Amino acid sequence: MSTRRHILAAALALTGLLAANLTNTNAQDKAKGKAMTFHGKVEGVTDKGLTVNGEKVDGWMDAMTMSYPVEKPEVLKKVKVGDTIMATVYKGDTTLHDVMVMPPGKQDKQKSK
Repeated sequence: MSTRRHILAAALALTGLLAANLTNTNAQDKAKGKAMTFHGKVEGVTDKGLTVNGEKVDGWMDAMTMSYPVEKPEVLKKVKVGDTIMATVYKGDTTLHDVMVMPPGKQDKQKSK
C-alpha cells in the first residue's frame, strides 16, 4: 500500500505542476496577444536588431522592410545579411521572438537530356 500511496502522491504533484505551468503559459500568451509566424529576408544586422524585408502577417503587419529588435541579442551573432528567417511575433509588439535561420531552399535542377 505504501508504494501505491507514493505513486499516487507523485502523480498528483506532477498534475499540479503541469496545471500551474499551463496556466502561467496561457497568461503569458494572453498578455502578449496571439502568437503569429513571421518570415522575411535579412537586409541588415546591427547591434540593435535586424533589418528585414518581411512578408505580410495577417493581423499584425503588411509586407515591408524595417528594423526589428530581437528578443535574444545572441541571435544577432548568428544571422547574416541574405538569410531567410522565421520568427514569432505578437500584435502590438515589433520584437522578433524565437528567431530561426531557415535552411536554403532546395532548387530543382533538371537534368539535360
